[in-house]
Amino acid sequence: MSIRVMTIFGTRPEAVKMAPLVQALNSRAGIEGLCCVTAQHREMLDSVLDIFGLKPDYDLNIMEPRQTLSSITSKCLLGMESVLEDAKPDLVLVHGDTSTTFAGALAAFYRQIPVGHVEAGLRTYDRYSPFPEEMNRSLVGRIAALHFCPTPANRDNLTREGIREGLFVTGNTVIDALKTTVRPDFRFSTPLLNQLDYEKQRIILVTCHRRENYGAPIAQIMTALRRLADTHPAAALVYPVHLSPVVREAAGRYLANHPRIHLIDPLDVAEMHNLMARCSFVMTDSGGLQEEAPALGKPVLVLRRETERPEAVAAGTVKLAGVEEEAVFRMGAELLEDPAAYAAMAHAANPYGDGQACRRIVDAIAWHFGLSPQPPAPFA
Repeated sequence: MSIRVMTIFGTRPEAVKMAPLVQALNSRAGIEGLCCVTAQHREMLDSVLDIFGLKPDYDLNIMEPRQTLSSITSKCLLGMESVLEDAKPDLVLVHGDTSTTFAGALAAFYRQIPVGHVEAGLRTYDRYSPFPEEMNRSLVGRIAALHFCPTPANRDNLTREGIREGLFVTGNTVIDALKTTVRPDFRFSTPLLNQLDYEKQRIILVTCHRRENYGAPIAQIMTALRRLADTHPAAALVYPVHLSPVVREAAGRYLANHPRIHLIDPLDVAEMHNLMARCSFVMTDSGGLQEEAPALGKPVLVLRRETERPEAVAAGTVKLAGVEEEAVFRMGAELLEDPAAYAAMAHAANPYGDGQACRRIVDAIAWHFGLSPQPPAPFA
């Protein structure tokens, strides 16, 4: 017996976390792996595909200038009709919480194809924050038959919602990806990153791009970041600026023309992971960096009011800095000025995985379809 498993993804964060799973599926006897990308993010997606050597079987290529949530979702949904008709998969795997995730799951549901949700069970319980991610992942949770939860807390979220079948605690696949990308001899293609003095300077890696931070929040965050650079001569900020016109305009207005604030173009996944491995700490509104940085021993200050990843907060590797200027500045300054506070976060245990998440997911799929006599032991 052989089963066809199709992975669907469209953004760089999804691709980073799905790439090692695609490789694991392709290496398992009895499973035929197929890959469909929507290219919700074209350039940033392609860089991940190149790094991991992935060649999609289907490419919807939907990205357009200033695309909206409605256009992304509708083009994904319509494009998936012919893909699913042609491929006829036994299982569709989607990841996380993007518009591609929701549309891919819904398209499979319309054809009565079972859906597996990778990175299932994350919740803030605020439907508009993060937006639209919180609603996307909640809706996919109702559609999916198999739920691959990174942590026991994610599984518990689903059981409280009445979902009690097809639950597997696997760890997060991004930890699997780090094993491939981070190398001590890595050379950056961005010359600036090879020239920074990671030993003598306190390099702060910054990302800020979420829609709910547009407007007043991003202005306050960036004002705090500039204050940190102004008041701490030993610190330098490296900010790979998202391609969003809103984000690029704000970064230029508040952070440009400072000798120790480096606004650079988005990095591919290997460069981002290796910069994270060498930096002092991370300030971000990203979801994935909250998982990746702790695995590399780097403290994370989250530039949001809440997080769907409370495990890292509980473990002490992550702190919520919020979006108010004073709080963001104060918490960044503490990590720069207080060695004990820094060490407490840097040395906390990473709760997100052991690099075996993809194996557990593939084992769970094999067990579900009768290819294996028992399910995988859960990640603890």
